[in-house]
Amino acid sequence: MARSKITLIGGGQIGGNLALLAAQKELGDVVIFDIPQAEGMTKGKALDISQLLPHDGYDTTITGTSNYEDIKGSDVVIITAGIPRKPGMNREDLLDINLKIITDVANNVKKYAPGAFVIVVSNPLDAIVYAFYKVSGFSKSKVAGMAGALDSSRFRSFIATELNVSVQDVQCMVMGGHGDTMVPIIRSATVGGVPVTDLISAERLEEILNRTRFAGGEIVKLFGNGSAYYAPAQSAIEMAESYLKDKKRVIPCASLCEGEFGIDGFFIGVPSVIGSNGIEKIIEFPLTDEENQNLLKTLEAVKKTVAETKL
Repeated sequence: MARSKITLIGGGQIGGNLALLAAQKELGDVVIFDIPQAEGMTKGKALDISQLLPHDGYDTTITGTSNYEDIKGSDVVIITAGIPRKPGMNREDLLDINLKIITDVANNVKKYAPGAFVIVVSNPLDAIVYAFYKVSGFSKSKVAGMAGALDSSRFRSFIATELNVSVQDVQCMVMGGHGDTMVPIIRSATVGGVPVTDLISAERLEEILNRTRFAGGEIVKLFGNGSAYYAPAQSAIEMAESYLKDKKRVIPCASLCEGEFGIDGFFIGVPSVIGSNGIEKIIEFPLTDEENQNLLKTLEAVKKTVAETKL
């Protein structure tokens, strides 16, 4: 059986980690693509990762390129292309620059990999995934944004640290836009099946929620230049693996809502079933009045950014 082909558009910090994680999970052969000025970097990363594979016996081929023809026939395309946030910048500041980049990427993915499942990581996420969808003309099931998977992972990590328990036993979900208005669904958060509200005081939980909302900015400040890359890479790989292995994982990610949760025509973080057909289903459930108000608030932020794309 032929191996799957995974293309990573953008060979920066997230791109390099995506390549490493995809290789270690043996998800398929990997192509790291970047602009001609960065071709040496992508080829170097591909070569470096290739040379670690014998240690654990991972069988995969990794190549670096600046030629779009090399992405031909990709099963999965993960897009991280764009400039990262710098201190003081919000995700919307990035829109103008990254919109031009995503338009070029969408046209080329449409040309060379029309059957791919596309995962967008580039910020501002909710607008960039919408732009890719509009420009490419791909079906809504084949386009998703990596947002809730990362936000939920951060929330889980903070809860596990707070309670000194295994991250494996912490379950929670973050919906909405990938930004400061994200909506953690607190009543769905559990530790070994026990509601987190029974284990952490409301006041402390609110502090953890705020840290989750601004977790990306916390890392940007610490780095001084650039933004998170390990956790975003793993979050996107989780989505790719569910698609390639038809795992049907329920992952909160930016999917196109057409009536779900009262949202129509926007990509927003919702619990989504990812299988071999892409986004196979959005799991809808009744929200409390407060959750609904928060989701409408985050939707307004998404609508504002999407309007700026003029697509």
